[in-house]
Amino acid sequence: MADPAGCCRPCATCLLCLYSCQWITAKKEKRKGLRTTKCDCSWFLFLFFVFLFTLVWLYFAIIILNDFHNFNEFIFKQRKLWLDWSLVLLIATAMLITYSAVLLVLALCLQLCGQPLKLHCLHKTLLILTALVVAAAFTGLGIKWAEEWRSAHISLQATGPFLHIGIVWGMTLLAWPLASFIYRTRNTGLKVFLLLVYCVVMIGLYLAPLAITSPCIMEENQLPPKPALVGHRGAPMLAPENTLMSLHKAVDCDVQVFETDVMVSADGVPFLMHDEELIRTTNVQAVFPERAALNSTAFNWTDLQQLDAGSWFLERRPFPTVLSLSDGDRYQATKQRIPSLEQVLEAAKQSNISIMFDLRPENHSDYQSFVNATLDVILQSGIPLQQVLWLPDGFREQVKQQVPGVQQVYGRKRLQNETEPLLRVNLPYQDMSPEEIRQYRQDNISVNLYVVNQPWLFSVLWCSGVSSVTTNACQVLKEMKHPIWLLPSSTYLMIWTVADCASFLAILWAFLLLK
Repeated sequence: MADPAGCCRPCATCLLCLYSCQWITAKKEKRKGLRTTKCDCSWFLFLFFVFLFTLVWLYFAIIILNDFHNFNEFIFKQRKLWLDWSLVLLIATAMLITYSAVLLVLALCLQLCGQPLKLHCLHKTLLILTALVVAAAFTGLGIKWAEEWRSAHISLQATGPFLHIGIVWGMTLLAWPLASFIYRTRNTGLKVFLLLVYCVVMIGLYLAPLAITSPCIMEENQLPPKPALVGHRGAPMLAPENTLMSLHKAVDCDVQVFETDVMVSADGVPFLMHDEELIRTTNVQAVFPERAALNSTAFNWTDLQQLDAGSWFLERRPFPTVLSLSDGDRYQATKQRIPSLEQVLEAAKQSNISIMFDLRPENHSDYQSFVNATLDVILQSGIPLQQVLWLPDGFREQVKQQVPGVQQVYGRKRLQNETEPLLRVNLPYQDMSPEEIRQYRQDNISVNLYVVNQPWLFSVLWCSGVSSVTTNACQVLKEMKHPIWLLPSSTYLMIWTVADCASFLAILWAFLLLK
């Protein structure tokens, strides 16, 4: 068989060398009578599915970047080792997808050149390992981080229309090597099977937009107001979390609410701290090495004031943005100390922003005394009570009686036959559908969802009508004046129709031309 037009013999030889790991010239290959066997076809199909498998994992890896800081904190809590594991994830995923993609392209080019698909055993072994690694990654995700499956579902509301067009054109390009294979093979049954499968897949893809929904498919005049920003522990990408510097950076980002966590020291002083231990965000191991593993509440306020609560931010670099800090910000970070709730309330009052907090740990035996100490500080601070958003569920009725002006925020959805209507809810972004968000909005219930860092996710929630979002990336979301995309339904219908018609014509051309 002569080489197809446009496929020179040296090119075919190079393709064979890379795919088969053997230097076999196209001329020798024909002399030996090498042909693509059923086993070779099976390995090609396996390669194709491994590529799709790794491609799906790449999509998941990009989606879970929104929540990856939580994973970094989890690993630190378990191993006391800080590393930005998102870089490890992306590098490993990029290597796997690149390897399988290169092999697939080589196979398709060999098919177009009329050469046999003799995959070398080394490539076979590596493909099996790739499939096992990705399967292990999906399994680990399902066991340890199951809520990310819901994140992936939400992501389809942002990417669905574009994924559809991309998949349609990917399958359209596949028509060329498929047509080449069908015209070369003599197995009629295989021809019919491949054509039938391909046609069913393409028809399904052409009709897929009927099932694609997104809150961002709407008219411009229907777009709800931009959600307010709630600073998660302040502005943790720009300053050490839960510090006065972080609060001031959040104010610069037009944040309306400072979200934080409060604990109470051994001598009754409420202070800001998220972790039960001080190791991650202070230098407690250097100052009090024998007490470093104790609960934060075991330290008195004098001890806590001796700790550096900012240098860790520069050393561990919890976010890539740390590298771009100015010299002034770096110096200011090294001077941060653990702030008391009294100091933070004063700063919030002066900056005219609200403060929302959890009181930890809720399972502590002295929790009621923690509540009393916190309420005393709030009442003595002079901050307008409507600027205080109370999250803890413990002793909520007592709080309502003592400080009725404080706004109550609930970490749950409303219940049927609710005796007292909810006015504010604070939930993970995975827990509410666009339909629920719209219903709560109609019922004048303020919905805050956390933690929202990526613009694509912020866009979906904006289009859904959420009231506010808690974020680590206030400096990014502040600059968004519009959702990433917004399409009227008529425009989307036109794009869908044009893409599908162009795809059909390209497939028809491929089969007619190669015939």
